[in-house]
Amino acid sequence: MAEIINLRQVRKARERAAKDEKAAENRIAFGRPKKARTLAETRKALEAARHEGHRLKGDDPEA
Repeated sequence: MAEIINLRQVRKARERAAKDEKAAENRIAFGRPKKARTLAETRKALEAARHEGHRLKGDDPEA
């Protein structure tokens, strides 16, 4: 026989899990100090510039 479930409890558990996921995303996005964020952004920009600097000129089929 099938297990009996309380739909209200399932709905609340699903909403609770969604809130927890959103909170985890917010902790990542807003939980760092400004200095750490700017440092990470600077490093990412430098990494992207270095990566693009190694691109060959004849690789792009659109150009």
